[in-house]
Amino acid sequence: MRGMYPVFRLAGQALKFRKSEPLDLFDTHVSHHVCWPHDLDVWVELNNGRTLTLYDLGRLVLFQRIGMVKLMRDNGWAGTVAGASIRYRRRVRAFHKIEMRSRVIGWDDKFFYLAQSMWRNGDCTSQVLLRTAVTSKAGIVSPAEVTRAAGMSPDSPDLPGWVQAWIAAEAERPWPPEG
Repeated sequence: MRGMYPVFRLAGQALKFRKSEPLDLFDTHVSHHVCWPHDLDVWVELNNGRTLTLYDLGRLVLFQRIGMVKLMRDNGWAGTVAGASIRYRRRVRAFHKIEMRSRVIGWDDKFFYLAQSMWRNGDCTSQVLLRTAVTSKAGIVSPAEVTRAAGMSPDSPDLPGWVQAWIAAEAERPWPPEG
């Protein structure tokens, strides 16, 4: 049970926000969550892997509110995370309430980039930068095609320097990994 994906929490978030105002592509989706005992690691704080799973809850509802879920269903597309860089800065313990902020930053020729953060009492506990892709049976669907299908400009705003630096660093990383 501990390692199970939080399907019920995701369903609860989707239901909670189903009638919320739609968001524009670059708006921030704000949600609130509780760290439950089954989210804890052996140090009695929010498990690092579970943190990434909880970020799914915010990201998937963000996609719902910006219309991406419907667009993907209508086109037979799916989504995937293609990379992540996370910083942990403050502990989250059992029953702590956190605010999560999720937003799209922009895209390049292949990937969308998103930033998500968790906050507790005005302090950021963690932040993740994600590289995500929309996929079809034929492979990755270019962000330009996705945004055009959504009736938006295919041109991304300029990505912040720190995002560009991460992209450049990832391009230098060997793949497949060295033994």
